[in-house]
Amino acid sequence: MTDLTLTQLVLVFAIFVWSGFVRTGLGFGGAMMSLPLLLLVDNRPLVYLPIVAVHLLVFSTLTVWQNNRKRNLAEVKPSTVDWAYIKKSMKIMIIPKLIGVAGLLTIPAHIMSAIIFVIISVYSITYILNKPFKSSHPVTDGIFLSLGAYISGTSLIGAPLIMTVYMVHVAREKLRDTLFVLWFILVSIKMVAFLIAGVDLQLQAHLWLLPATAIGHYFGLTFHERLIKADPVVFYRVIGSALLFVSGFGLASLYW
Repeated sequence: MTDLTLTQLVLVFAIFVWSGFVRTGLGFGGAMMSLPLLLLVDNRPLVYLPIVAVHLLVFSTLTVWQNNRKRNLAEVKPSTVDWAYIKKSMKIMIIPKLIGVAGLLTIPAHIMSAIIFVIISVYSITYILNKPFKSSHPVTDGIFLSLGAYISGTSLIGAPLIMTVYMVHVAREKLRDTLFVLWFILVSIKMVAFLIAGVDLQLQAHLWLLPATAIGHYFGLTFHERLIKADPVVFYRVIGSALLFVSGFGLASLYW
C-alpha cells in the first residue's frame, strides 16, 4: 500500500474505522460494508482482504473474550457461544469454503471486483426493501450456508446469507458471539490459503490500520447495546441505499 497517495491513505483509514464499527455493532458485515469503498480507492481485492481478515480475527476474539469475562465475573456460567450449532453448520460449509478460497486465488482482480459489487448490490436491495434473505427449512438452510461459505471464501462477504440461518437456530443473546467464532474459523482457513499461496499479508499496513479498526470497534460496542433494544429497519435501509450507490458506481468505474 506504499504506492497510495496521501488522500487515498486517509480514505482507507476512515473506511477501516467504519469497518470496525459495523462489525462490532452488528456482528457481521464489516467486510461487506467496507470492501466496495476500499475497491473504489484502489481496485486490488487481494491487497485488502488479508488486512480485513486479520482485523476480524483480532476483534472477534477480543469481543467474545470480553463478553465471557463479564459473564464469569457476574457468575453467569452459560457461554455466549452456541458451539453445538457451529459444529453442525461447519460440516455443511467446509467444502464450499475451500472451493471459494481456490476461486479467489485464480480469478483476475477486475472480475473479482465486479462479482463483489454485484453481490453487494443484491444484499443492498434486500435491506432497502426490508426483505432480507430468510431460511426456515433444512434444505434452504443447507443452500444458504453453502452459498454463504463459498462467497466468504472468495471475498469475505458471505455473512448475510449465513446469518439468516443462524438467526433461526441460535438464541438472540448468543447470536453475535457465535457468529464471531464462526467468522474466526472461516477466516483462519482463508489465511492459511493466503500463506500457502504466498499472498502479501500487508503486515506494515496493520500498524496504522489496526488502530483505525479499534476506534470503530469501541463505538460499535455502544451501538450494539442500543441496537438489540431498537428496531434496526431504518438503519438497514440507509446502509442499503448507500451500498447500492457505491456498488453501482464501482461497477460503472470498472468498465468506463
